[in-house]
Amino acid sequence: MSYKVVLISEAQKDYKKMDGSIKKLVNRKIDELSEKPYIGKQLGNKFNIDLTGFFKIYFAKKSYRIVYRLITPSRIEIIEIWGIGNRNKEEIYKIIDKRLNK
Repeated sequence: MSYKVVLISEAQKDYKKMDGSIKKLVNRKIDELSEKPYIGKQLGNKFNIDLTGFFKIYFAKKSYRIVYRLITPSRIEIIEIWGIGNRNKEEIYKIIDKRLNK
C-alpha cells in the first residue's frame, strides 16, 4: 500500500534549495516513506521543543534528516513532511518549532 506524502510549503522551499544529488536522495527516502510510514524514529521533547507526534529519518550518510508526522495516525491518510535539512545539532528542530508556532 502506498501513502500520500506531502511537503508543507516551507519544506518545499527547503527541498528547492538543495542541489540535484541531494534531491535524488530525498526523493528515494520519500518513496520509501510512502511505503513504510513508520520507518522513522519517533520524536518527543528535543532541546525543549515539543515534537511529540513527529518522526525523523536520516539520509545521505546521516548528514541530513527529514522530519515528518502522520495525519490521522490510527489509519494513515497523509504523511506530512515539515522539514528537510542538515543534521547540524538541533537546527532542524528549531526550524520545525518556528513553523509550528506560526
